[in-house]
Amino acid sequence: MFICAYLLGSIPSGLWIGRAFYHKDIRQLGSGNIGTTNTFRVLGRKAGIVVLFMDMFKGTLAACLPYFFQSFQHPLINPLIVGLAAVAGHSFSIFDGFHGGKAVATSAGMVLGYSPIFFLICWLVFGSLVYFTRMVSVASTLGMVIVFLLSFLFHDAVLSIVAFILMVFIIYLHRDNLKRVKAGTESKVPFGWHAKK
Repeated sequence: MFICAYLLGSIPSGLWIGRAFYHKDIRQLGSGNIGTTNTFRVLGRKAGIVVLFMDMFKGTLAACLPYFFQSFQHPLINPLIVGLAAVAGHSFSIFDGFHGGKAVATSAGMVLGYSPIFFLICWLVFGSLVYFTRMVSVASTLGMVIVFLLSFLFHDAVLSIVAFILMVFIIYLHRDNLKRVKAGTESKVPFGWHAKK
């Protein structure tokens, strides 16, 4: 299950979509990242939406592996633990020289496979932060802090531990973005609060 989850997470959706349909290597364009945000920036909305759903689906499918291979109602291994292997695969892809994206979409997909209600809460937090800050990096990092705190409301120790791990991991992967936020040079999305019309 962990090997399958890692290989699922390793699928470099943005890289493959860019090469197959746009004849572009997004690693050489924009921020150089192969994740959803840079795909939107470099390849456009259609490609960005496709990559978003592909990256999320990797996490969802990985989290569902314990249900497929063990008891469907009571798997022996917590789905979130297996899902972490997909998150690792996304950020350290075997198909991209152990490079990858920043794990936000795949982490969200993993949560969807485990708790759809908590997934909706996460996306409400993320969406609100994107709208008001217009910076995906801030929404991702600050959002994970909020999500970690909200996880305690579910009285689920594994959920809170995994949320903490993801919070630290995602903040670490966004460390350069946070430096740009501090310097006032971070890219902003073209919509949201006070966006120019």
